[in-house]
Amino acid sequence: MTQSSTENQPAAAAERLDVEPLDPAIDSIQPGGGICMRIELGWGRLRRWYLKTFRRGYLRRMAETRRGDPEGCPHEVLDPRDVKFHRNRIDCSWDPADDPFTWRDRIPLARAGLAELIIMGGLCLAFTILAAWLYWPVSFVPAAIGLFFVWFFRDPRRVVPQDEGFVVSPADGKVVEIEEIPHHDYVGGPAVKIGIFLSVFNVHINRAPVAARVIGLTYRRGKFLNAMRPESAKENEQMAVRLEENAPPHRRLIVRQITGAIARRIVCWISPGEDLERGAQFGMIKLGSRTELVLPREPGLVIDVRAGDHVRAGKSVMARYGAVAENDPPAAN
Repeated sequence: MTQSSTENQPAAAAERLDVEPLDPAIDSIQPGGGICMRIELGWGRLRRWYLKTFRRGYLRRMAETRRGDPEGCPHEVLDPRDVKFHRNRIDCSWDPADDPFTWRDRIPLARAGLAELIIMGGLCLAFTILAAWLYWPVSFVPAAIGLFFVWFFRDPRRVVPQDEGFVVSPADGKVVEIEEIPHHDYVGGPAVKIGIFLSVFNVHINRAPVAARVIGLTYRRGKFLNAMRPESAKENEQMAVRLEENAPPHRRLIVRQITGAIARRIVCWISPGEDLERGAQFGMIKLGSRTELVLPREPGLVIDVRAGDHVRAGKSVMARYGAVAENDPPAAN
């Protein structure tokens, strides 16, 4: 498989990598843009006017409790909502106790998809009411579409395995490819690539496969081929997340978010230098897509999945590093 130039950097297994600067092509957590994103940004301009006109006391509290500098954000930062799309480009945040919107994290829905839920769900609700008034049997169609959007953006809680050496799945879906790579420059030697197809019925939140530091990100625009096709990994729009495991021997892994024929919006809210716990959420792909995991092939590596298996992000164990027990299954080829 062809690697991008930023991924093809020689790696020495015993050395820690320097953190790379953010890819200039990444101008927000959703670099592909989108209609819902533009609507939300437009609403943000109206909301900021309202706050400055009628909520000055609230703005003073937000300014007093804000941490960091919002320099680099293309618009004013008045409260935590203003950093949503640019949190990967600025050093600005609020403590959870000072953030009046932390309750949104407790909703079992992806926070990155709330705008789509409100916009698309609102439209479906309006059409449902209109259809029920004109001819009620038809109302089931927009109602079903609205429920689908709610189901698509679900964010179920996951119990993450904590055993040493475990590599968990970065995505929900079906394993469609396990490929041996003779040499991968970023990994620094032989590697295994595992491809996961996400249908529109899967949870689409991506999670870190190991506890790791984010070394770099590469965003590449491209096509929107069916994510089941292997060539989609080379030609489709994608985000490559390069990781370095925190614990020795500091293995290097890549998680690649790839769009599909329906999914056209990659969301990745992390930035180089961040530390992620195993199973931590770092992004999502909106509607059916593909996620790839590239990990080092080392003695003692056991691949715990096979093509056709269904996996869950942060929960399913994809591979294990360590001594191979006598009864362990053989590594997949």
